[in-house]
Amino acid sequence: MGYELKHAPHKQHLFSVEDSLEELADLASTANLHVEGGTYQRLAKIHPRTLIGTGKIEELKGYRDELSIDVFLFDDELTPRQQRELEKLLDVKIVDRTALILDIFAQHARTHEGKLQVELAQYEYRLPRLTHMWTHLARQAGGRVGGASGGVGLRGPGETQLEVDRREIGHRIAHLKRELEKVRAHRARHRAKRKLTGIPIVALVGYTNAGKSTLLNTLTQADVLVADQLFATLDPTTRRVSLPSNNEVLISDTVGFIQKLPTDLVAAFRATLEGIAEADLLIQLVDVTHQNAVEQVATVNKTLEMLGIVDIPTLVALNKIDRLDSPDTAAERLSQYPNSIAISAMNGQGIDDLLTRIEGVLQHHWQAMTLLIPYNRGDLVSMLYDQSVVKNETHQAEGTQLEANVPRHLVGLFSTYQVADTD
Repeated sequence: MGYELKHAPHKQHLFSVEDSLEELADLASTANLHVEGGTYQRLAKIHPRTLIGTGKIEELKGYRDELSIDVFLFDDELTPRQQRELEKLLDVKIVDRTALILDIFAQHARTHEGKLQVELAQYEYRLPRLTHMWTHLARQAGGRVGGASGGVGLRGPGETQLEVDRREIGHRIAHLKRELEKVRAHRARHRAKRKLTGIPIVALVGYTNAGKSTLLNTLTQADVLVADQLFATLDPTTRRVSLPSNNEVLISDTVGFIQKLPTDLVAAFRATLEGIAEADLLIQLVDVTHQNAVEQVATVNKTLEMLGIVDIPTLVALNKIDRLDSPDTAAERLSQYPNSIAISAMNGQGIDDLLTRIEGVLQHHWQAMTLLIPYNRGDLVSMLYDQSVVKNETHQAEGTQLEANVPRHLVGLFSTYQVADTD
């Protein structure tokens, strides 16, 4: 169930209401729900109590009875009051888009960190929805019990249970935040160690199901789960990849983005998403076959801006080029994305071009040097082999001569041993 405003001063969302409902159906399928159909209402204004109008509610009752519906999905996040009133009027379970995404994340989280992040987002979503869950008990108490004029010790059992639940959830949220701060600190230390090696970091970003995990597998032979569904993988994976010059980069997969991504979920996954902000290069993967590819790119860019990631070099890789019907279709799609790279993460088409482009952007991270290292400095030779790409090694009377691509942060250390250019 969706809605659009008749007189909105600007476009409400990047996606049309029909396309957004189609995506909601895909999310429902990922959550193992059977979808009977979709509908939406054009509203002059949002109804504070129920979101939609009374006529649409009566229509939904008809669908409920005719199709034996036991869950209605709403394509936007409902307020606690709206959810409560709709469940009362429709007498079925009401699930909004946020709750559905949280459920999918809960199913797909595999690591301890991922489970912590999802649990935190779920509790923060549920906490404001506890209100009035126990008011039927307070009403049964009668009189002043539970009322505004009730004295200390005279509160009804409903209010007592509500306070207990709120307190327990509050304690759990505080605990989860502490645990995630430890994870965040650990990730920060880990990223700092990576920075010391001088190996550039490339982050894969994109709309969910754009093919990031497939690309990571193709580039690194990593055994990352690949499935044709939304949010198939949540937990980040980082692997080394060799470029055409044999220089190495670290490529990191990240959680996919989606329109109307819950803010609580973005906040919960902060420790994971901070890795994107520290990348030297972003590769934005686009499913070029998708009818809403342009809107998906805009959604990803909007999410990156929300995270404060606006000045990192970005390469756009148009994925699934092998699925386009004809060369003309491919040319038309490619023309919408100047300077992009056409690839197929599935069959490897365009991967060599992608790696070359990555190296072109990151070439400032290395400097070609010819070095003559004294034989008593074997430690420096070992460091070169550990952190640089050594192209040639010969032995001279004065020491070991090496031609190497040296990370910029080590250039100062080795400049003393640099051999003057004789050309």
